Amino acid sequence: MALQGISVLELAGLAPGPYCGMVLADFGARVVRVDRLGSRGDVSFLARGKRSLAVDLKRPQGAAVLRRLCARTDVVLEPFRHGVMEKLQLGPEILQKENPKLIYARLSGFGQSGRFSRVAGHDINYLALSGVLSKIGRSGENPYPPLNLLADFGGGGLMCTLGILMALFERTRSGKGQVIDASMFQWTLKVDHYSHSDEILGRELYFQRLGLKSDELPHQMSMSDWPEMKKRFADVFAKKTKAEWCQIFDGTDACVTPVLTFEEAAHHDHNKERGSFITEEEHGVSPRPAPLLSDTPATPSSKRDPFVGEHTEEILREFGFSQVEINQLTSDKIIESNKPRANL
Repeated sequence: MALQGISVLELAGLAPGPYCGMVLADFGARVVRVDRLGSRGDVSFLARGKRSLAVDLKRPQGAAVLRRLCARTDVVLEPFRHGVMEKLQLGPEILQKENPKLIYARLSGFGQSGRFSRVAGHDINYLALSGVLSKIGRSGENPYPPLNLLADFGGGGLMCTLGILMALFERTRSGKGQVIDASMFQWTLKVDHYSHSDEILGRELYFQRLGLKSDELPHQMSMSDWPEMKKRFADVFAKKTKAEWCQIFDGTDACVTPVLTFEEAAHHDHNKERGSFITEEEHGVSPRPAPLLSDTPATPSSKRDPFVGEHTEEILREFGFSQVEINQLTSDKIIESNKPRANL
């Protein structure tokens, strides 16, 4: 696969970081999730293709373990607020001094600079501060808070993935890694700036299918007439079922699609023809990895999600830790191993 041979250390966090790590794993990267001792693991079901190493980074011995791993790693992905990694003596200045090729990806809410860099936030906060939230909803009503798809997944996870890929490509020329400052807030600023649209619909085709005469309607971009147009459209659409309208607009370029539930989407003909969804034993139906590559497509893992610390010893041995060292770290409660038990 495209990222075969690339090693990634993903410090456990919430949705954006795990999503970024899963995309990298889907395309062949060896992703190790660094979990806290005693944690529940990834509750967002984004652990596909990863292994788990449980280590206490708040203790010096645990931080030393991570530094030793980073010396032989391509990418480290951390999801904390500004200053947290530096407090643990795991900032980029230290890790890249030991490994100049290391790509240090920082995925945070408000970024590594500015007055909000140390402030907690959620998807809706980033949307609100960027201006995007004010544009979601109906005129004269309060904004509609969307799911955490825009800032968390689009602005955070996906843009961080892009930054990592660009840094990997640049490293082929310079031989050096770099620091990536990916924030969910910054991306929503770009969305807000470019969200205006002045596209003109194919009125003749659209109003013809609705049974309306185009010359009897006001100009499409006359905003003062939108409430009246909206009411006329609603009255027409209310006369037929969703299935009937789908049949009427099928095969046209009128830009009409049904609003599907998650369950319906997996069974839609277009999605079935493209193979847009895959079925996993643990999670059931989920989206197929994207984008599609012709020569080196993603091959998502079919294995179950790892238990926290399931691969701790295995990973440490791969990075040169002796069994004596592993036993001592276990005895000192710096690391944690959780092997799956056989069902007899």
